[in-house]
Amino acid sequence: MHATAIVVGETGILFVGPSGAGKSTMAFACLAGAISRGWNAALVADDRTCLTVHSGRCIASCPEPIRGKLELRGGGIVDLPRIGRAVMHLAVAPGPPSVKSRLPPDNEIFTCDGVELHLQRLWRDGATDPLTALCALRPDRFLSN
Repeated sequence: MHATAIVVGETGILFVGPSGAGKSTMAFACLAGAISRGWNAALVADDRTCLTVHSGRCIASCPEPIRGKLELRGGGIVDLPRIGRAVMHLAVAPGPPSVKSRLPPDNEIFTCDGVELHLQRLWRDGATDPLTALCALRPDRFLSN
């Protein structure tokens, strides 16, 4: 699947959307934000993410040739801390700010072979740190004890 998958703490995040939507850039910003906070964070896959279902959970992994590599659009390929596979808990759809709809629809779902993940839309406005936004929007996933 054309997606980017990361883990922040114990939360797997799957960035979904069309090519050029900002998936890799937003994932990189989340990884950098987590590391700067002293949290564990790692890349699972960028660009080509393999999704499987096991025991009712969506598992992301990466083909061997591109493990640990993330493309920063216009900047090149970077090597990052990586993990071989991880359970995904949340899907994020990066996109441009919209004049029509400032608020995304409630309770959107991304489906991975029958497994439903909450889909969170985040606008790529450049002013908002995406990890800070996810912590505010989903404190149950990032700020629980």
